[in-house]
Amino acid sequence: MTSLPSRRRLLATGAGAALGIGALAATTSPATASTSPTATGGKEETRSLDELYQAALAEGGKLVIYAGGDVSSQADGLRNGFKSRFPEIDLTVVVDYSKFHDVRVDNQFATDTLVPDVVQLQTVQDFVRWKEQGRLLPYKPAGYSKVYAPFKDPHGAWVAVQVSAFSYMYGPAAVGSDAPTSPLDLVDAKWKGKIASSYPHDDDASLYLYALYVKKYGWDWLARLAAQDVQFARGSYTPRDAVTSGQKAIGVGGSGSALATGPVKWVLPDEATPFMSWGQRAAILKQAKHPAAAKLFLNWRLSTEQQQAATNGWSVRTDVTPPTGLKPIWQYPNGNLDGFPRFMADRAAIERWKQTFALYFGEVKGDPSPGRLGLHPGA
Repeated sequence: MTSLPSRRRLLATGAGAALGIGALAATTSPATASTSPTATGGKEETRSLDELYQAALAEGGKLVIYAGGDVSSQADGLRNGFKSRFPEIDLTVVVDYSKFHDVRVDNQFATDTLVPDVVQLQTVQDFVRWKEQGRLLPYKPAGYSKVYAPFKDPHGAWVAVQVSAFSYMYGPAAVGSDAPTSPLDLVDAKWKGKIASSYPHDDDASLYLYALYVKKYGWDWLARLAAQDVQFARGSYTPRDAVTSGQKAIGVGGSGSALATGPVKWVLPDEATPFMSWGQRAAILKQAKHPAAAKLFLNWRLSTEQQQAATNGWSVRTDVTPPTGLKPIWQYPNGNLDGFPRFMADRAAIERWKQTFALYFGEVKGDPSPGRLGLHPGA
């Protein structure tokens, strides 16, 4: 950490000069989805889901997915939906932190023991690297031309299958008429001891959200938040759990739906307030044992039926209209959609951010929420 400037200099120069925050700057371009085979690197899948299902059964009817997440139950909707539509496929979905899955897959490459057919991860930079290494199977599911252009590789190496977004949230019953209107409100003394957060230095999405807050509100804001007796935990699901249970009034660093009703209000902020969003990428590994089943999975995930059923209302497709009250995710400049891949690509800057947050909040404590899954889960 000797390369970091002093805190006085941080305050004087701002987060951008201190920690490479230039990578946080976001520029949002309009959706473009070319249908030209030359522009997109090949033709899209033309077989129906039923035809792909039969091909997967003929292959052996098995599929293994490594999915980024916090606890295994987060994938229950995916498991149940896929099994309901394709009951004869033996589906295994292994949920773990993306930062564990990616190095696990690298080790399986190195030891010739690859387990998953599909990887669906938050670590967007890995898909660029794996493509360069020739590890991904180029493939374009049906509807690929309708996917928002930054959400797909032009040659079909990977495609985003869902939109995720992180912000802060609160319990309407707990905050009453004092609902926080921006992260600035979180440092008010009345919320001391009433805030839960995922560790920003344990999860890169939470890290980016906190980095955006520092850029907007400064290091003094972060110091004041650190004095609020925040309850930190591993896993981005933990803030919501703490608010849902009534244990805390406010949560920071987790996902949700801006239109959902219930015990937790996830905040889609106004244009002056940042939040973070990204497309969760998925790819078929070139060495996959079950490529036909993997193709079935990607086609199902990108189908209009599945995209319309997105729990947060946002689709990766340009031809799926969000529910009333929402715009497509790429129409929120304060969602920093384009900034997250750039942020994730600069691993040295990310390490500096993590260690700096450790100075403010302390070291990450606790076991990983998915458990310790070892080298070859799902085998």
